[in-house]
Amino acid sequence: MFDNLSDKLDRAFKVLKGQGSITEINVAETMKEVRKALLDADVNYKTAKAFTDTVKEKALGMNVLTSVSPGQLMIKITNDELTALMGGQTEELELKQNPTIILIAGLNGAGKTTFSGKLANYLKTKKGKKPLLIAGDVYRPAAIEQLKVLGEQIDVPVFADLNSKDPIGIAQAGIAQAKQNGNNVIIIDTAGRLAIDEQMMNEIAAVKASTNPHEILFVVDSMTGQDAVNTAKAFNNRLDFTGAVLTKLDGDTRGGAALSIKSVVNKPIKFIGTGEKMDAIDVFYPDRMASRILGMGDVVSLVERAQMQFDEKEAAELQKKIRKNKFDFNDFLSQLNQIKKMGNIKDLMGMIPGVGKAMKDVDIDDNAFKGIEAIIQSMTNQERENPELINTSRRNRIAKGSGRDLTEVNRLLKQFEDMRKMMKMFSNPATAAKMMRNMPKMGR
Repeated sequence: MFDNLSDKLDRAFKVLKGQGSITEINVAETMKEVRKALLDADVNYKTAKAFTDTVKEKALGMNVLTSVSPGQLMIKITNDELTALMGGQTEELELKQNPTIILIAGLNGAGKTTFSGKLANYLKTKKGKKPLLIAGDVYRPAAIEQLKVLGEQIDVPVFADLNSKDPIGIAQAGIAQAKQNGNNVIIIDTAGRLAIDEQMMNEIAAVKASTNPHEILFVVDSMTGQDAVNTAKAFNNRLDFTGAVLTKLDGDTRGGAALSIKSVVNKPIKFIGTGEKMDAIDVFYPDRMASRILGMGDVVSLVERAQMQFDEKEAAELQKKIRKNKFDFNDFLSQLNQIKKMGNIKDLMGMIPGVGKAMKDVDIDDNAFKGIEAIIQSMTNQERENPELINTSRRNRIAKGSGRDLTEVNRLLKQFEDMRKMMKMFSNPATAAKMMRNMPKMGR
């Protein structure tokens, strides 16, 4: 996510590395590089210029503390201004009405139907709502079937009328059914359309007028950069949408749309799509995104994702097992599954400060744990619970059963044993404190 932009900004700030003070010359040189980085990321020119002018003005007007280097100060100012550029504060959906009607609009191929399913899943699992999806795309035959499949996956009802080509009639009939069945959120998926297609734009405006939605979300493919912003202006002029959604942020995104939309159309980004799975949707936090763009990580989001998978009772039981040195492969497999549920592994690593840059050229497959899982699943229950029983003949059998090399099995067993020792050591507060005190000696 924004890897290229992050690299270029990092290089821009190196201009100030080793400088003892902020001067008009070194700030101008840094801002020139920052502006180039933003333009390369397909950020709107006026937005990029206004942004760098503001950062320059604030930097020259500040005194550098003795404990803070000019480079650090510049990053702090840039972080604050990036946050402001993307909206400043998080703006979630307005869900007070019953039912709340949400209209989804956007270009062809932006990911509206997939997002509609993700949004329904989010509102059901995170907000405790009872959503209904309305299949309003009457032009793409596969769209209705796609929405039905997604609805089955997340156990959310879908209203569709295969015999009608009237999106207004379908939307009204779907709303009537939702009210009858007690659905408190209605999500209307619509056909993709070009801003220059007057007939199609009139149609989406008519759907809006007839349904009177409380939220209108403009879905935009984040990889289209500045073109997406120009399209957003055209859609906003006709629909006056309440917020934007950036999809496909897990791809090679340049960042232009994320950094330009708010300043150009003055509408907040409300959600981002970060993958293909139904739970790969996040509320947009401008401050967290700014930190990630500047390579500072996003620990808050990482902790929130972990807490979603966290089971307090299970954690307490696990702690007891660690203290008694009873942590086994069943526990290890359970922890792996929890990590996998948190999302894309490389994306998670990017949330840890400093790790994102170190991992940018490393390709981490989402199936990275499959080999480990295959090895553990080839063990008997007795072997999982008592790893010390696994002798040479058992190792050979496990390797054959898992389809992995014997060296991989040996490596996993060695790493697991080392991990158990470390966990046991740190589970004892006195031992942990002693180790921390001895760290300086170890360093010497």
